[in-house]
Amino acid sequence: MAETPNFQTEMRQLLRERIIDSTRGIVCAEGWGAVNMSRLAKEVGVSRPVMYKEFGNKHELAEVVIRREVDGFLVGIAEAVAVHPEDVLAGLREAVDYTLRTGADNTLLKAVLAGRTAPDTALLPVLMTEPEPVLGRAIEAVTALVRSQYGLTALSDTELASLTETLVRLALSHLFQPTGPIDKAVDQIIVVIASVLGPVLAG
Repeated sequence: MAETPNFQTEMRQLLRERIIDSTRGIVCAEGWGAVNMSRLAKEVGVSRPVMYKEFGNKHELAEVVIRREVDGFLVGIAEAVAVHPEDVLAGLREAVDYTLRTGADNTLLKAVLAGRTAPDTALLPVLMTEPEPVLGRAIEAVTALVRSQYGLTALSDTELASLTETLVRLALSHLFQPTGPIDKAVDQIIVVIASVLGPVLAG
């Protein structure tokens, strides 16, 4: 028998989504420095204690906001890879192209990277240097996706994870610090990946 939905759990999830949406809106419009728990509590219509019950501090809130953004990217990456179900290099090219083009238009990402004051740039470590929620989450998800879609049984789990980490790190580097056209960046990344996968695919 299916479990009856828990009303309190559903309401709590709706509250968390409202808080995340409000946080994202403030960051995009005014920067991370404009985010504070009192303002968010007022915007979503709850008390500060309720806010702190859901998110213990701003750092925890930042991780959740970024994690949801990453999850959106991962859904798009899975759809991009699925366009080429038999050709791993074509699938990875599609995924990298999607990531860089979508990222270039992402309002939250642009707001974070454009931060000029110390409070605004406080969100950068969560996005760029801390292992979670971006790098580790992306590596784990893309590794599982590639294994599921293409098999690549000639690669051990460790080898595939290493390859995926290289791919993800290169994509994030071009995403966070673009130096030229997206097409060129995609070509550069795929050349590196193809050099590793070539012998595996030939075998």
